[in-house]
Amino acid sequence: MAITSALSSKNVGPETPNEPNRAAAFFAARLDFQTDVSDVRAGLLAATPGFVLIDSRSRAAWDQGHIPGAVHLPTAEIEGRAAGLLDPGVPVVTYCWGPGCNGATRAALALALAGYSVKEMIGGVEYWVREGFPLRARDGDVEAAADPLTAPVAALGGPACGC
Repeated sequence: MAITSALSSKNVGPETPNEPNRAAAFFAARLDFQTDVSDVRAGLLAATPGFVLIDSRSRAAWDQGHIPGAVHLPTAEIEGRAAGLLDPGVPVVTYCWGPGCNGATRAALALALAGYSVKEMIGGVEYWVREGFPLRARDGDVEAAADPLTAPVAALGGPACGC
């Protein structure tokens, strides 16, 4: 009954203002625990990334194409293999297929429960590719042009994202 009343109340919907301090805490928490593909790419291109990127997908998905520099650690193997692969003092970023998949979230939870500082890369492989970044496959690196609906495309004369 409480769910029904909450959903039918005037407290639900975009027209309802939220309390600014609660909103600030919510968005700050999202930034504490999530990162995006552009920030991950910039980190991987740095001399010292400051994190380990974990691909939590299956072996078949990894072989199909993964982010260069990532470590393959499927979610089901985290409990048994993380300690041998990861330094607890180095933050971890997880990724999976994309926004329609919660695999990176499940991997991040497993790593957090194991004592690692962790963030989830929102967008996953899907948005990595859509922003025009390379994937490593068995036959080498593959790239596609950036999708103008999801990333700034310099060739189209558009501005950089600026976010």
